[in-house]
Amino acid sequence: MANEIKKITGRALRLAGDDIDTDRIIPARFMRCVTFDGLGKYAFFDQRFDSKGKALEHPLNTAKAEDSPILIVGRNFGCGSSREHAPQALYRFGFRGIIGQSFAEIFAGNCVSLGFPAVVIEGQSYDDFIKTFQSDPDSSVSIDLEDQLVKISGKKFPFQMPQSSLKSLLDGKWDSMAELLSNKEAIEKKYQELPYLNQFTGV
Repeated sequence: MANEIKKITGRALRLAGDDIDTDRIIPARFMRCVTFDGLGKYAFFDQRFDSKGKALEHPLNTAKAEDSPILIVGRNFGCGSSREHAPQALYRFGFRGIIGQSFAEIFAGNCVSLGFPAVVIEGQSYDDFIKTFQSDPDSSVSIDLEDQLVKISGKKFPFQMPQSSLKSLLDGKWDSMAELLSNKEAIEKKYQELPYLNQFTGV
């Protein structure tokens, strides 16, 4: 399928801290939208701007953020309410993969539905990965879903994610709309078989 996701490669941006919840990722007042278009500019809005709209010192306000498809986070990222706007905001900001020490389960699931892998590097491997990244923060990072490895500066770090999520990304079935359209003939056939849609004549 055209929507298979096997590897995300590019520079990475680190957002330090644990237990970053969905309200910080996208404040509730920006969720009153009809579509998710344009939601990226509100990602971490209250940490990025003061009450007058002046930009603050924040990783997402740097020039590097505009050219970093990978976000590095800490432990329990995406906790709190289960708003799907949180991964939508990050995805529409420009990120295409997230590496962390752990993720809230619903947040990680919402990421998969966007084709936006959230992968976990555990324990000492995570600490070693962070040290490697900090030694050369502009180096290229690769999330290799087929090998289940994060690769940076010649080093490889195994990651974890639910096998069902990994499989759906690799075979393209994360895209529910594409999956639906690929079964158009079967859907039409079933439609024709349903009497309450085609053969019901009333009483």
